Order: sequence, then C-alpha cells, then structure tokens
Amino acid sequence: MELLLNPDAWIALLTLTFLEIILGIDNIVFLSIVSGKLKAEDQPKARRIGLLLAMAFRIVLLFGITWVLSLQDVLFHINTDFFSAGVTGQSLIIFGGGLFLLYKSVSEIHHKLEGEEESEKGKASNSLSNAIIQIALLNLVFSFDSILTAVGLISMKDPSQGGFGYEGALAIMILSIIISIAIMMIFAGPVSKFVNEHPTIQILGLSFLILIGVMLLAEGSHLAHFKFFGGEEVHSIPKGYLYFSIFFSLFVEFLNLKMKKGKKPVQLHNSTIMDKKLEDTDVTN
Repeated sequence: MELLLNPDAWIALLTLTFLEIILGIDNIVFLSIVSGKLKAEDQPKARRIGLLLAMAFRIVLLFGITWVLSLQDVLFHINTDFFSAGVTGQSLIIFGGGLFLLYKSVSEIHHKLEGEEESEKGKASNSLSNAIIQIALLNLVFSFDSILTAVGLISMKDPSQGGFGYEGALAIMILSIIISIAIMMIFAGPVSKFVNEHPTIQILGLSFLILIGVMLLAEGSHLAHFKFFGGEEVHSIPKGYLYFSIFFSLFVEFLNLKMKKGKKPVQLHNSTIMDKKLEDTDVTN
C-alpha cells in the first residue's frame, strides 16, 4: 500500500514500461519475420507463445537476479600480444545472441530476395515448434539485456535511503513487464500483418535486426573488456543512436508508402501473406 501511494513508484513504473516497449520493438520485428513464414492459422499462436516466453524469461530472471548479476564475474582471461579480454557469462550470452541475430537476418534476406519459392509442403516444414525454438533463443538474449537495464534503472535500496526496497523494486519491474507484454500482444498482430504485407518494411526490419546484432556484438565485447593491440577497450553502442536510426528509417519509408499508395508492391520469396493475396486474385479473375 505504501508503494501504491508513492508517486515516485508510479513514475518509475511508467518509465520502465515505456522502456520495455521500446526494447521490445526488436522482439516484435523478429516475431513478425519468423511467424510470417508459418501457415496463416499458426501465426497468431507463434506470436502469443513468443511474447509469453519473453514475459516468462524476464520474470524468472528477475527472481534469480542474484544469479544474473553473478554472470558479470569473469570466467577466464585471454592475454596475447594482439588481443586481451576478461570473458564473463553475460558477455558470452550477449555476444552469442548477436551472432545468431546476424546469421538469421542475413539468411532471411537471402531467402526473401534470392531463395526459391516454397511449395505448400515446403511451407508446412516451417513448423511452429521450429519457429518457437528460434524465438525462445533470441528471447533469452533480449531478456538479459532488458533485465539488466531495469535493474540499473530501479533502485533496490531501502526506502529510508531513497530506494524502493528489494520487494518494492521487484514488484515494479514485474508489473512493468506484464503491462508492456500485454500492450505488445495487442499490437503484435497488426504490426506483423503490416510488416508482411509490405516487402520494403520486411527488408528494413531485417536490416534493423542486423543493426541490433552488431549492437549486441559490441555490447558483448564491451562487457568482456576486449582490447586489440593494447589499445582502448571496445565500447558499446548507445541504444539511443540505434533506435533513432530505426524510427527515422521507418518515418522515411512511411512517406514513401504514402506517395506510392495503390501501386502493387514487389513480391518477395517465402511470403505467405502475399501468396494468399495472389491466390485470392486468381480466384477472383
């Protein structure tokens, strides 16, 4: 009750919820791309399961926050004439996630632009379970990043010292995760439909994932204190620059879509929504 009456707690909740939604944009883009390859009836299920997994991972990691913070401890050192690092569990997870995201993004761009068209049998092979495994792997990485950001933002100090206390901070973080995931569930369907109906948005989305993958590689390198040839440590990329470039690119593309409204978009390979539209057109004709 004391927490509910604390205006600072409400401000912290709103701030953290907004931040979770912003950090979840890359999650929704990845969900849209992966679920877009499934059969139409499986796509909503994949999005729901993906977002519920994201929520579950974040809440579980919050309850194991001591273990998460212990991942910042150095596991082993590497010292050579041209390279040095102090590798941590956290840096391995973040770095591995960046590599996975780069591989997945580049592979998807290749399949959409130069890959072979899939038959109905081929589309069925893009099973729901396979999509969920990919979503779960990336959610794990995004969850670590999200939780560490939340812990850095919400003070766990005793209320007498200006914080919210451990239980109060935990309640704020869990509530912000639940609210942000609920909001993303509402908009995930329309966003996925829009992304999969517009080829340029799909390619932009995959390009954003490449940027995020590079950001994760830089973040993992920074956490492991990578040094090359005895120089300065590798620095992380500020998220503000990344999200500004994403929103600016989307703004430019929305202007392009508005100017070219009514023109038939180029069809990418492996697009279930576009295939369905073409089938409907053929039936009508």
